[in-house]
Amino acid sequence: MDDGALERVRKLNGSRDNFGRYIGIEYCEVTPDRVRAVVNLTSNHMQVFGRVHGGVYTSVAEEVASCAGMKWLGAKGTVVGVNNNTDLLRASRSGTLHATCTPVHRGRSQQLWRVDIIDDEGKQVAVSQVRLANVDPSRQ
Repeated sequence: MDDGALERVRKLNGSRDNFGRYIGIEYCEVTPDRVRAVVNLTSNHMQVFGRVHGGVYTSVAEEVASCAGMKWLGAKGTVVGVNNNTDLLRASRSGTLHATCTPVHRGRSQQLWRVDIIDDEGKQVAVSQVRLANVDPSRQ
């Protein structure tokens, strides 16, 4: 990662008052073609039975896909999530979630991103497809 990219990642990790920071997302790589992030699991991420709440996986997917979509779109506008389909494949109880977001489709009006979430053992715990609408800045 070049120094400029590293600085952008540090800025994202240090930004305040956003949902991603609230759930503990730390960005490792942010490019127009891939975003990688981690979440260190705590008791705050668990449902009543001691497993990671499914909403955590969904939230991580939405966050990293939105970051990827904005990075790709750049100054041409902003993005809003319009669909998030997350399949929960395996329960997690502790450790770190590793999310990797890659493009499926990027067009004039919408984008589709795939998010793979794995655990520390390299086992896939969730997979998501997140559709984003590209919003023209003149329409905001």
